[in-house]
Amino acid sequence: MRKMFSAAAAFATAATAVVAMSGAAQAAPAGDAWDGCPYGAVCVYGQGVEPTDNPHPTNVYYSYGAHNLSNQFGNHWVYNNQYGGASMSLCKGYNGTNCGTPVPEGYAVYADLTPVNSITLNRP
Repeated sequence: MRKMFSAAAAFATAATAVVAMSGAAQAAPAGDAWDGCPYGAVCVYGQGVEPTDNPHPTNVYYSYGAHNLSNQFGNHWVYNNQYGGASMSLCKGYNGTNCGTPVPEGYAVYADLTPVNSITLNRP
């Protein structure tokens, strides 16, 4: 029994170290999803979809930095449901280049994504 607890403790310690090194885990305050967009995320909805009628985003982004888009044409709702002052930007270039005006947390834009090739999630 003691060996089982020791092994479990060693595994938990190793798992914690891996998460700490990867930087993938972030504590987020409890919040509300917004038309299917999880709290802390930026969401893109399908072309011509009204999120209140169909609360199922096609793309959900959580990590800061640039996210390249593919096969996104026409008008889409893009929701910034991040917290802590984080903004997002729509960019004409790949890898977060040639970006437009940042959209603050708690706001959405209805934009033509045909010329947009990436979205950035910006740290506050």
